[in-house]
Amino acid sequence: MKDDRNGVRVKITRNGPYLVTGSVRLADLTIATDAEGVSEEWVGQDRPEAGKSVALCRCGHSNSKPFCDGTHAKIGFDGTETASRLPYLERAQAVDGPALTLLDVESLCAFARFCDANGQVWNEVAETGELAESEAFIRQVQNCPSGRLVVWDKARQAALEQDAEASIGFIEDPAEDCSGPIWLRGGIAVVSADGEAYETRQRVTLCRCGGSRNKPFCDGTHAAIKFHAK
Repeated sequence: MKDDRNGVRVKITRNGPYLVTGSVRLADLTIATDAEGVSEEWVGQDRPEAGKSVALCRCGHSNSKPFCDGTHAKIGFDGTETASRLPYLERAQAVDGPALTLLDVESLCAFARFCDANGQVWNEVAETGELAESEAFIRQVQNCPSGRLVVWDKARQAALEQDAEASIGFIEDPAEDCSGPIWLRGGIAVVSADGEAYETRQRVTLCRCGGSRNKPFCDGTHAAIKFHAK
């Protein structure tokens, strides 16, 4: 849904780490919640520059997280990719509203839970005829890190996405007492171990706990196993 124009690429190695090339900002990103524990906003803190080529852990066992230290080879990590390579729009289910449509590919869910506020986005889309409701709805959907959820503008026949710079975030989820996936933002190319490129999108989350059944993408397993990166 977005062309790769930033020169940043993530190459998946066979049963090994993610190799990142190109200048890109790294950050720790924390899910901040309200008093009821509902995901409300992202709180970020930039990391020091790591150079133009870094290897990020995807087995979940490196002692130098988020970076790879070779542990994947010692534990016999199986990083076999199982995710669909079909474009997002060919897989998405649509929930229609007056001016906007909510697109949803459930298999990409990273369990960040921004979709749950205000009665859940699947119900909210029916109320998007009013400007105020639409703005809140769009913001809520765009906070979904995995790109599972996308707002489609029916008049423009286009997805509504923030024009974010290329960056890589390492998600922390205190409310669930776990560390989340690697968040790629800004149209970063992801290339399979076999050399085939996945669709380049504005938002995707990559598994870093090693347990996803939708590799290389996150499927929320980190929350079930209480994965900790720190």
